[in-house]
Formats: sequence, C-alpha cells, structure tokens
Amino acid sequence: MATRPFQSVRGRDYHRCPACHATFLDPAQRPAPDVERAEYTAHENDPADPSYRRFLARLADPLLARLPPGAAVLDYGCGPGPALAAMLGEAGHRVSLYDPFFHPDAAALAQVYDAVACTEAVEHFHHPAAEFDRLAGLLRPGGVLAVMTCFQTDDDRFADWHYRRDPTHVVFYREETFRHIAAARAWHCETPARNVAFLTRPRGDDMDR
Repeated sequence: MATRPFQSVRGRDYHRCPACHATFLDPAQRPAPDVERAEYTAHENDPADPSYRRFLARLADPLLARLPPGAAVLDYGCGPGPALAAMLGEAGHRVSLYDPFFHPDAAALAQVYDAVACTEAVEHFHHPAAEFDRLAGLLRPGGVLAVMTCFQTDDDRFADWHYRRDPTHVVFYREETFRHIAAARAWHCETPARNVAFLTRPRGDDMDR
C-alpha cells in the first residue's frame, strides 16, 4: 500500500500508513539484527524486579481477569527476561515463550492459545502486517491478543519523543491503528489501560490457521 511521507528526524525518515495511521521508519533504515540484539541485551528487565512487574501489570491485571483457569498463553517477543511469563505462570496458567533472538522455539508457533501477549514488542516489528497475521493464527476462537506499546498521540512532539529515539523502535501505533487491525478481521478491540490494546477473536470465528 502506498504511503505518504510523515517527517524526517535527524537523518531518519518516517512514513504514515494511510489506512491504519501507524508511523513507521523507512524500511531501508531499519537496524540490522546484530544491532537489535545488542540493544535488547542492554535492557534491564529482571523478572524479579517489583517496579518492572508493576509496569507489566498494566497488561497482566486485565488479562488475568478474563483468562479461564489454566489457560494456554504465549508470551510473544518475551526478550531475555520473560517477566510477564513468570507473572502469568504464578497465576496458574500454562505459558509458552517465543522470541526470535532469545527463545526461537518454532514449536511454540505450531500451537493455538487462549491468549497471546505482546508487551513492548510490536514496535520492533519490521513487517507488522505479516506479524499480526501470524499472531491472529495463533489464537483459538474467543482468544485475545493483548498488546502493550506506547501509543503515538502527538505528531508535533514526535521528533523528541523518547520512544522514537530507541534505535530498535521502527513502527509506532495509535489507538485507531489497533481498531483498524481488529476491524479488518471483524474482531473486537478495547483499551483496558493506558497504552494497552486487547484484540479479541470472536468465539464463532472458524478462521483456518
């Protein structure tokens, strides 16, 4: 789909999707895998850190409130310290891990889940349309795709936005972006907390995987 230019910031060129209004870095300027991995390993995301758990609770709490007992959940893009997986596991759920750098388990992508959680991961997607198609195929009917990312709201502040300055952040979503993704599949979208979107597959949806 054709896009229109959004703006250039310190040598990095951004575009705006005319359909979903996401902002994304020019594909030619995406970081190489070794640059990505080095940046991720520098993050201090300790699963035992109370402050990090409080941060993740913004997604975990509303997700836990709707999961059935012993639900099957995939932590997609879990990184080197899968704290969310630990929190969900402590609540009695069966959690699988997938991360292209740290947990590249193809078997985790051959199952279906009651929920797929993506915390601070979707902004790294180099091919977001294909990634969301993959995530949709991992959910059973009635399942929820739970996403946490910092929503873009103010174009005037985009250049100095701390989220934009992370070199591995290549796509930025608005709330309307997630509503567009859900509507394209006739799914339900809600935002149960700030910077959190839940996209729920209808129970009668018999979409082939």
